[in-house]
Amino acid sequence: MREAFIHTKDLCYAYTDENGTRQPVLRGITLDIARGEYVAVLGHNGSGKSTFAKLLNMIIEPESGELVVAGKNLTSEELTEEDFYALRREVGMVFQNPDNQLVATIVEEDVAFGPENLGVPPKEIRARVDAALATVGMTEYARHEPHRLSGGQKQRVAIAGILVMEPTCIILDEATAMLDPAGRKEVIETVEALNREKGITVISITHHMNEAARAERVIVIDDGVVIMDGTPREVFSEPKKLMLAGLDVPQCTSLVHALRAEGVALDGDPVTAEECAELICRALEV
Repeated sequence: MREAFIHTKDLCYAYTDENGTRQPVLRGITLDIARGEYVAVLGHNGSGKSTFAKLLNMIIEPESGELVVAGKNLTSEELTEEDFYALRREVGMVFQNPDNQLVATIVEEDVAFGPENLGVPPKEIRARVDAALATVGMTEYARHEPHRLSGGQKQRVAIAGILVMEPTCIILDEATAMLDPAGRKEVIETVEALNREKGITVISITHHMNEAARAERVIVIDDGVVIMDGTPREVFSEPKKLMLAGLDVPQCTSLVHALRAEGVALDGDPVTAEECAELICRALEV
């Protein structure tokens, strides 16, 4: 069993609205995420999934409960500025709009921004930037202007800007929401390779079911609590429960359920297009 990289127990968060009323967002999240795991977190708008992501990086601080990241309990003591720096080197975050993350006029300068501000020696920065750009397949764009890149390319540069800090975990907070299908494919394939080849823990906050189907584990948050937690196959085999939470299932899963409703005998619960095609082909051969 892999060690827990993230541990939460009864994690709660609320904000104060314009009338001064406390509005609960998270209502006691208890779960462990293993080091090297690839997890998709689903939930409708307002479910609390993005709030959960921001807590893991301490962009916001929990109201109560326990949060342990990389062995450090972030809720048992007052954190210093150095503690926050250490956490954000360990846990990098990629946001929805890549334009909000790009700070320089040249790609390689943008990627170098983080380590430069930490005082990393120039020779090491050069090596880190080259390695990060190579990892996300953007070496040939090192001297390009970020604003001239496609959405998917910009997001890959944003990921390189996280990788250069040498994190052990990357959180994508709706990082593909503003991208076209080609851009989404670029980004998802990049983070899958990072997870598979470098063992980086990936937590993807998303509302794209087809993306979630590619993860190792799916967590569903509804009204601030975890209502489902399992493999994609386990979670997507319960479409009615997902619909009650304001969610859908991957298109291939939906197609199989629709065909079954019309009397077509299909055995299994596919979560990818390839599995769906194989299932239908087998049924046609009978």
